[in-house]
Amino acid sequence: MRIIVDIMSGDKAPLEILLGAYEAASENPNVGFIFVGNEGIMRAIASARGFSINLPNVEIVHTTGVITMEDQPLSVVREKKDSSMGVGLKLLSEGKGDAFVSAGNTGALHAGSTLIVRRIKGIQKSGIATILPYANPTMLMDSGANIEIPPETYVQFAQMGTVYMREIMGVPNPRIGLLNIGEERIKGTKTVASAYELLEKADGINFVGNIEGKDVPNGKCDVLVCDGFAGNIVLKLSEGLSKFIISKLTDVFTANPLTKVSYLGVKGGLKNMKKSFDASEYGGAPLLGLSKTVIKAHGNSDAYAIKNAIRQALQCVDNAVTYKIAKLIVPHIITEENQ
Repeated sequence: MRIIVDIMSGDKAPLEILLGAYEAASENPNVGFIFVGNEGIMRAIASARGFSINLPNVEIVHTTGVITMEDQPLSVVREKKDSSMGVGLKLLSEGKGDAFVSAGNTGALHAGSTLIVRRIKGIQKSGIATILPYANPTMLMDSGANIEIPPETYVQFAQMGTVYMREIMGVPNPRIGLLNIGEERIKGTKTVASAYELLEKADGINFVGNIEGKDVPNGKCDVLVCDGFAGNIVLKLSEGLSKFIISKLTDVFTANPLTKVSYLGVKGGLKNMKKSFDASEYGGAPLLGLSKTVIKAHGNSDAYAIKNAIRQALQCVDNAVTYKIAKLIVPHIITEENQ
């Protein structure tokens, strides 16, 4: 198995990305790694930090270009083919690796993955599957790749989410919820109402109905399907609200000497609470529906988050998630290709 890592993309690249990738490579000596990026910069960072990237399981592919957060999505296949992201995706498409991890521009990664790596035959759209870190981890599918989707895509997202939650998160029979403005089946837009009808009849999923926004944190489903527009709003609101709650609790317990004494008694609990909200525990979000594993790490990922994103990539490959998604959604194509 070989994992390709985009070292140069992300808010904290290349330092934190390289540190996370180095830690992952050191802890997984039987796994091959390809670090894609500016070799001189990588070696300078390693030297300054007192470690060597000359590990027996690490190959370096030198590139000079970088996809920035301001670049247009298609720049990865047009003006910046030589970027660390573009080269990494090309290596994946050519079979030189089994998975690709990047903390870079989401739009560029999704566009590049679709055009270079390509979707599984028969899959209409790939989507970003983000785990919301509630007490009952919930997959949000899609969290930003597709602004609009047809009703049939909701079903494919539900099927892909089912496979991932079962194989990676260990949920035996994942409950599928449809994000909507009410629990009644007739609520929502025509597209969402049509999706409800299709989800009810779909094979291979455990559909539990509509889920309102207020119930998302309460564990009413394991996979929440929606278009990327609504999904990204849910994701960003969840991220902002968790930080707001932690900040306000900290203010309460540090308001005066008496509350500071009380804080000593709940400090551990607050620390655990903050950790439970931390998306870096999961590392990244898989782009489900592609022909190979691509993991989108958060743009603000530090070394710990990158190491966890790589762990996620390893689990996806080990558990043959891509093959199992294809087998569930387009079994006829799998049968034809095996003949």
